[in-house]
Amino acid sequence: MHQLQFFATAARGLEPLLVNELVELGATDVREARAGVYFSGTLSTAYRACLWSRLASRILYPLREFVADSPEQLYAGVRAIDWSEHSAAEGSLAIDCSVSQSQITHSHYAALKVKDAIVDQFRERSGKRPSIDLEKPDLRLNVYLHRDQATLALDLSGSSLHRRGYRLDGIHAPLKQNLAAAILIRAGWPEMVAQGGALIDPMCGSGTLPVEAALMATDSAPGLLRDYYGFFGWLQFQEPDWQALIEEAMQRKAEGLQRKLRSIAGYDTDSRAIRTSWQHAEQAGIDKQVHFEKRAIGGLVPPPGSRTGLIVANPPYGERLGEEKELRTVYNRLGERMASHFSGWRAAVITSNTTLGRSIGLRAGKIHTLYNGAIKCQLLQFELGADNRWQSLAEGAGRKSAIRQLSPGAEMFANRLRKNRKKIAKWAKRQGFDCYRLYDSDLPEYAVAVDIYDDQVHLQEYQPPKEIPVEKAEGRLLEIVAALQQVLEIDEEQVHVKVRRRQKGTSQYEKLDKRGELLEVAEGNCRFLVNLSDYLDTGLFLDHRATRRLLQEMAAGTRFLNLFGYTGAASVHAAMGGAVETTTVDMSRTYLDWAQKNLALNGFDTAAHRLIQADCLAWLDEAEPGYDLIFLDPPTFSNSKGMEGTFDVQRDYVVLLQKVTRLLSPGGVLIFSNNARTFKMDAEALPELEIEEITGRTIPLDFERNPRIHNCWRIRLKA
Repeated sequence: MHQLQFFATAARGLEPLLVNELVELGATDVREARAGVYFSGTLSTAYRACLWSRLASRILYPLREFVADSPEQLYAGVRAIDWSEHSAAEGSLAIDCSVSQSQITHSHYAALKVKDAIVDQFRERSGKRPSIDLEKPDLRLNVYLHRDQATLALDLSGSSLHRRGYRLDGIHAPLKQNLAAAILIRAGWPEMVAQGGALIDPMCGSGTLPVEAALMATDSAPGLLRDYYGFFGWLQFQEPDWQALIEEAMQRKAEGLQRKLRSIAGYDTDSRAIRTSWQHAEQAGIDKQVHFEKRAIGGLVPPPGSRTGLIVANPPYGERLGEEKELRTVYNRLGERMASHFSGWRAAVITSNTTLGRSIGLRAGKIHTLYNGAIKCQLLQFELGADNRWQSLAEGAGRKSAIRQLSPGAEMFANRLRKNRKKIAKWAKRQGFDCYRLYDSDLPEYAVAVDIYDDQVHLQEYQPPKEIPVEKAEGRLLEIVAALQQVLEIDEEQVHVKVRRRQKGTSQYEKLDKRGELLEVAEGNCRFLVNLSDYLDTGLFLDHRATRRLLQEMAAGTRFLNLFGYTGAASVHAAMGGAVETTTVDMSRTYLDWAQKNLALNGFDTAAHRLIQADCLAWLDEAEPGYDLIFLDPPTFSNSKGMEGTFDVQRDYVVLLQKVTRLLSPGGVLIFSNNARTFKMDAEALPELEIEEITGRTIPLDFERNPRIHNCWRIRLKA
């Protein structure tokens, strides 16, 4: 059947999850974008996405893209479509419009021009015109005008898909249903319920999390209760296909309701909230599968017979003045009950307040960024057991550190931080980066590197000269941390301190701690997991950001090879750029497992993205050629126990490049980089290669102070 192109919109942070969901729903050519996901399929595929997506906000069917740098061009572009194929003259319309970086600056005016173009076409042809209906129009159109390029799409969903049809009333600004679903999916609820796990929401409000959990557990389509979709009044609506999907969904729900489930319960101290939760459960048709009751946190215990399960909570964020102090006690009490009564369970708590999150008093194993409307939140995930000891407020859980009075020198350091932040933070936000270098030994007296990872700081102290007394060096480090707290308005616990000494062999990969906390960060349209505590490096080399973006731009349709692949960031970028397959080779099982997590986080599995544990130098001798794009970023020096002999990039690069370029397909490209500051490339030693230095193009703005951070070349075999 004919494949059509669609776009599913989603709240920020949900895109990787939506990729996986759409693939499961039968979509093809699925590709993540900012605030949404592109996919292909038949109209039936799009109907299925409207009915079954728990995460999407809208499903859009683009009708036309065209240049619209003036109102006249916008009008003409809309008139070029034959609207009689889509709507009757007596039908109804609604136009949603958003505008960015375009000469047409007013979204309401743009929407009026679109409406005029459609109405005028009908009036001229038939003497009749569509009416405007903002609630349930026959045809809802979405216009996105970006950099004078208009995309005109039919909104198949009609209204936001988070409106499931079961919620009658809201208590205390409830979660949108698709965010609640995302929290449950991130926390592993679908797998947990399949294994017989239970669920408790100790602060359920209007019951959204338990109701969404029950809909998942009973295989109930989230859109089954809706009485309106945007395609109902569309002239190309294929009703038999839709009815077949509805019948299938009803059958699946009927079978799901017969399943024997562990307890899915919601508690709250507000009687009105409990009554509303029961109403929502009844409206959703799952009131026999859930339980709600008035209960305080102090009464939180596992349901009888439930040994494993999920505690999930959306507690208040403390946005009103004076609330935070009181809420710290609530969060800490929740942590105490989880630790003392729920060993073997998991927990997931979403909050926008990092101090309150730490007040729980437990170590979060995973942290993901999600958005509750415009509010940036963290989803904290906990493994509950004896090795995750609870800390009371008296012991310091969530406590803000006292900020020291800065010395004149530290004040200079703070001022430099402010200056750099003003320039770099805005640039990073425009580029879609959560992580960037803020400071790198700008002042000789303060020889540190400051890297920002979302709301955390990775602080690397370069080893001070031997003539500097230890006490003085330690005092200066304390001043640096205090200045970071002041300028960035963070707590001391958000600063992760490392001492960077001259490295030999694989010492930069040695474990420093064993906390295992992974933080999800964004780099353009890719996401990565970083570890700020356990290793000297975090899992993401920030200076190679521009190099990775270059690889993504070059990757479409290629077979991509990533040598000395580390945590697979380059492979993720290549896959996102359209590489048909990627191969990542590294000696470390730890980092390959990390790479697999990064690939999965971005919606890729290992079927087309191989991970090979091997000594790269030995593997090159056995590998078969045929790679269109290769990224080679070897260590400066290595004497790993998994290797034979030693490796020195300056000494061994000629032989290395000869081995690697043997694997290139005709016309293939090698991007070769290293971090040896004194490295010299002798092109005459490699006469068979066409070598172009591109270092300057791969040094991002936040590393311009240190242009020798790495070297980079584009290399091809000469014809």
